[in-house]
Amino acid sequence: MTKPPGKILPLVAALLCGAVLAQAAHPNDQSATTSPPVVQAAAVTSRGPLGTPITRKQGAPSATKTTHAHKPEVKPPAKSVPEDDWNLAAHGKVLYLTFDDGPQGEWTPKVLQVLRKHKAHATFFVLGMQVQQFPELLAAERAAGHRTGNHTWDHPMLTHLTPARLHQEIYTGIESKCFRPPFRDTNARVAAVAASRHQRQILWDVDTNDWKKPGAASIEHAILAGARPGNIILMHDGGGNRAQTVAALDRALTTLDKQGWSYHSLPC
Repeated sequence: MTKPPGKILPLVAALLCGAVLAQAAHPNDQSATTSPPVVQAAAVTSRGPLGTPITRKQGAPSATKTTHAHKPEVKPPAKSVPEDDWNLAAHGKVLYLTFDDGPQGEWTPKVLQVLRKHKAHATFFVLGMQVQQFPELLAAERAAGHRTGNHTWDHPMLTHLTPARLHQEIYTGIESKCFRPPFRDTNARVAAVAASRHQRQILWDVDTNDWKKPGAASIEHAILAGARPGNIILMHDGGGNRAQTVAALDRALTTLDKQGWSYHSLPC
């Protein structure tokens, strides 16, 4: 005698439901080792370690594109330009801060302190006579990652000198790959003498006129107005009271930091 259909259907349904629950409680090995680890690894690879600049420029591959919450970009510490790379404008929002006529016992340490605060590297064009007086400050500049250039022995007008004296002024300055003529006073003869010592002549794009002591606000304005990729900016850490320069430098770099600028030393 067959059972009524009404009793068979509930029994079949109960058996099928039990099978489904057992499968969910004990998935097979293949389903346990699929997408989550693979997707996670691909995301890390596409971003690179800590979001390196190369990755930010190239972007993540389309197959692993993800949407991330916006985070402010952290400016990396400034670095020197690679050796012999004089294509200064090719490095993006980078300025080249330069300081002449030091080292000087009071103001050079204060300039170094401001540069350290803003993670900035600079180039110091030093006088031989000042280095003789403050050799420890030249060492401090180099130890902090800055570079140094020859600014002659005692800052004369070079085009007015005899050939012998011209050689003496340049050759008694510090050894460097860079040379800056005082007062921007130069000609082919001056450049040739510098080249004979394997020194490249370096001038500037922006003169802050800080040596005139026009006020910190004026110096700050000159720095900000001259902020163009690759520009070389002239200031002084020696030759007189540089309180205005120190104050203007700190204020200008505070503004430029927020705009994403970096400050590198020249490849001297």
